[in-house]
Amino acid sequence: MILACQNISKAFGSEEILKDINFHIEANEKAAIVGINGAGKSTLLKIIMHEEPADTGSVILAKDKTIGYLAQYQDVSGHRTIYEEVLHAREDILAMEERLREMETQMNRLAGAELETLLDSYHKLSHEFEVIGGHTYQSEVNGVIRGLGFSEADFDKKMEALSGGQKTRVSLGKLLVTRPDVLLLDEPTNHLDIESIRWLENYLMNYKGAVIIVAHDRYFLDRVVTKVVEIFGHKSYVYQGNYTDFARKKAKVREDMLKAYYNQQREIKRQEEVIAKLKSFNREKSIKRAESREKMLDKVERLEKPEEENTELHIVLEPNIISGTDVLSVQGLKKAYAPRTLFADIDFEIKRGERVALIGSNGTGKTTILKIINQLVEADAGSVTLGANVQIGYYDQEQQLLHEGKTIFEEIADAYPTLNHTKVRNVLASFLFTNDDVFKRIGDLSGGERGRVSLAKLMLSDANFLILDEPTNHLDITSKEILETALNQYTGTVFFVSHDRYFINRTATRILELTGQTLINYIGNYDYYLEKHEELTRVFADGRAQRAAENAATIVADGARGSQAQTDGKADWQAKKAEQARVRKLEAALKRVEKRIAELETSIAAIDEDFVKPENVTNSARLNELSREQESFRAELERCYEEWESLSMEMEAY
Repeated sequence: MILACQNISKAFGSEEILKDINFHIEANEKAAIVGINGAGKSTLLKIIMHEEPADTGSVILAKDKTIGYLAQYQDVSGHRTIYEEVLHAREDILAMEERLREMETQMNRLAGAELETLLDSYHKLSHEFEVIGGHTYQSEVNGVIRGLGFSEADFDKKMEALSGGQKTRVSLGKLLVTRPDVLLLDEPTNHLDIESIRWLENYLMNYKGAVIIVAHDRYFLDRVVTKVVEIFGHKSYVYQGNYTDFARKKAKVREDMLKAYYNQQREIKRQEEVIAKLKSFNREKSIKRAESREKMLDKVERLEKPEEENTELHIVLEPNIISGTDVLSVQGLKKAYAPRTLFADIDFEIKRGERVALIGSNGTGKTTILKIINQLVEADAGSVTLGANVQIGYYDQEQQLLHEGKTIFEEIADAYPTLNHTKVRNVLASFLFTNDDVFKRIGDLSGGERGRVSLAKLMLSDANFLILDEPTNHLDITSKEILETALNQYTGTVFFVSHDRYFINRTATRILELTGQTLINYIGNYDYYLEKHEELTRVFADGRAQRAAENAATIVADGARGSQAQTDGKADWQAKKAEQARVRKLEAALKRVEKRIAELETSIAAIDEDFVKPENVTNSARLNELSREQESFRAELERCYEEWESLSMEMEAY
């Protein structure tokens, strides 16, 4: 174990964020922390880094181990270049290298014992320099900077001139080259294009250290992590496997938790009925047993009903007007920002019903193409032609189409003045804005909140052609899945830019890759794109025979497992049927005993009434007969009580 969180709890005022968080990370393990927005993931990372105090609990880092942290937002400034800033993170190597150069200079001036002593120190320092990567640090710095999406021309850019996203990438680069024993990464794929995310995946998969990642990129998590820690309902749940494994297991765990809750509720109700029944027998032995059961019931730790995930965000996107078959035609499109040409002679068409993803590296001009189509940017050359009855709905990743000074309510109400107050509130509620949330100013909203407002406006539009620029930015995984479902059910046309490969894979029917100033068309989803893209560069013929043999072995193994599964399944079915029969038999026996108890109690009560009848009071023979009959009923009733309690205890085993 290299890191452990034990019983971590945290609240801000009266709002509980984390409660008894427990998990541990092994050396070289790659783990994800997942949960909806606001679950406390970033807070947990800050607690691990001691930037935020926990209310209770402790964080344990193994002795002599180092930890590095990439926060979600970075504010790196200064006059260094990108290369100098990343290189500066290896001050230890730079200082050691400088010391070695000084020692080499001193050697020219020394002799005898002094030289021997210096040579001995020099050899020790040289070995240490080699161990920590002294001979490769420059190539490593170059590789990391390039891997994170910077070109050779970017190396000399000053930090003060960089955008927020570029600064975050530089901060990530600085962290990676220091190679701590534990890496904490909060949304590391934000601001990275697809190629850079792929590079980071491979880097982290081969990283000789532990990695803890907070991310909403499911494709990224699937490839990198082997453990998932979910923050749900303020508590932590640990799952082995990648994100897909987690999603499958989580559904089963939620189902089991709900089943356990309802089973306990049924058992509590049954115990209360048994207690009431025992008390109704009105016999000392039964009352004592009832009291004993009450004490046991009081000690039972009541299960809380599992909370449902916040899946109230139901996006219904449906065009009011059907467009023509030809939705968009782009011919000879060109755009340059001197001295650089983004793209030239771009031609493509989009037909009704298609969901087309536009992908490519950062800076290739993807967003520019969307803005040209929306007439927000003017092309240098070429034409953009919309088809018949095409109405565009545009989702801007910067949400520049929102008005900073308006409230959320005003943003929707002003855009759609025909909607009444109730309709606006209902629409906003479907996007998780309820109560006083609707009166928040747009300027005060988080990125995720602004995104939801933009989606709400989009939902209300009459658009039949949706143009979306990074629609999943700032959305948590649950919201992404809901948006995916909405787009897949949408009967209009969608053209979108995204670096979320999982989202692309789930929604796109075609992919346009913007590369080398031109477009390459792939008719399929992201998996299809990868398959065809890699075919252009990889040689796979030699591996075919081995893959065929592996597939054959898999088929044989699966067949054997299937045969055994059938046998096991039959045995399980027979055992289940036998158990159900025993339960039905017990239930029937209980009903018979309860019926007989009721009959005997009625008979005993009737004899009590016979005792005081005038014709029986002076008839000793009749009184003796009634007494013997009642005694017989009481004895049978006692046996029935015992049998009822025995059957009840037997039922508890099921």
